[in-house]
Amino acid sequence: MEYLPVAIVFILYFSSLPIAFALFGASIFYFTFMDAGMPTDLVLQKFITATASFPLLAIPFFVMAGSVMNYSGISAKLMQMADVLTGHLTGGMAQVNVVLSTFMGGVSGSANADAAMQSKILVPQMQERGYSKAFSAAITAASSAISPVIPPGIVLIIYALIAQVSVAKMFAAGYAPGLIMAAVLMITVAIISKKRGYKPTREIKANSKEIAMQFIDSMWSLALPFGVILGLRFGLFTPTEAGAIAVLASVLIGIFIYKELKKEHFIPIMKDTIYGTGTVVLIIVSASVFGYYLNWEQIPQRLTEVLLSLTQNKYVMLAIMNVLLLAMGMFLEGGAALIIIAPLVVPVATQLGIDPIHFGAVLIVNIMIGGVTPPFGSMMFTTCSITGVTIGEFVKEIWPFIIALLLTLLLVTYWPAVVLFLPNLL
Repeated sequence: MEYLPVAIVFILYFSSLPIAFALFGASIFYFTFMDAGMPTDLVLQKFITATASFPLLAIPFFVMAGSVMNYSGISAKLMQMADVLTGHLTGGMAQVNVVLSTFMGGVSGSANADAAMQSKILVPQMQERGYSKAFSAAITAASSAISPVIPPGIVLIIYALIAQVSVAKMFAAGYAPGLIMAAVLMITVAIISKKRGYKPTREIKANSKEIAMQFIDSMWSLALPFGVILGLRFGLFTPTEAGAIAVLASVLIGIFIYKELKKEHFIPIMKDTIYGTGTVVLIIVSASVFGYYLNWEQIPQRLTEVLLSLTQNKYVMLAIMNVLLLAMGMFLEGGAALIIIAPLVVPVATQLGIDPIHFGAVLIVNIMIGGVTPPFGSMMFTTCSITGVTIGEFVKEIWPFIIALLLTLLLVTYWPAVVLFLPNLL
């Protein structure tokens, strides 16, 4: 009976109730009807006190920074830079799609936000250039898995809070997996495009002068995420302060340098920020109450014992966890899956001597791949709903990209040095 709230969460979630309400409802059910030793008012108090966290302030700041960047012309500059760098390659527009998602890691920080933006902007352009709508939707969804992995992705902050590790180190750990994901997707795009005859967007490769000019034009867009990482590296500011600085810098760039940010944009920006922050934080505080139930029943400890009874070999355990995490990612939105599963599996990884920073990268890459995988991948639904592609058409086109991303997952899982090289420099 102690596992009944877990079942309730999934029943409510698959009944189309938002995951935050599913988590909180299951928790209230447990503490009201199943455990008389905990007063309900203390559960509600836990719900409120979970928001009293200084690191949580990083979330609204980075959400707002991403919204400001979209209105300020920064996203457009990144797209132009991506086209200059990769437009001459086979499947040029699809290559631009991948590179833009890589750049957008420091802008949107959200897979679904990136998928939605590129579905609206790039997919119609790809169709005009002869790409099938289903292929365009598939590469858009697949490439959007890169954005949260590259800092300052919101899921990196959430994992750092859950696992109680350095946010700066988690940011640094995201670069290598994100860039590898981009590289394997670009190779896959080139192979498919060559077979189908998808043409480059540019007849000739941009010369060094053109690249340099575009780099100067896009310099502020490119410098912003790196400035955040360097500031954290040298201890100039905390992750929360970094979010505030990112907002200020993007506003100044949009007003005084690119001159595209107007006063009428601030109401939509505030709406985006409130909606995005409210969604994420509500899930976090609901998950904290649900985590209270998990700890009350010692479920993480039990799961640790069960998994450790299967094997003491950390490499075998990583393989088991990869299967578990991929399955979770298929059925739950990335942030929700991370918040539910991380408190359960991080203790297991720690006990086996797996570095929590390395494990965080494995966990996040896993969940992002699950997000593009049928039957319930959230980025799949986002791109299909916006582009009008049917799920059946999408599934036919997505499998080569999923295989490519799974190869990245294997590399990230079994070669920890790839992930830990940059964090170890901090």
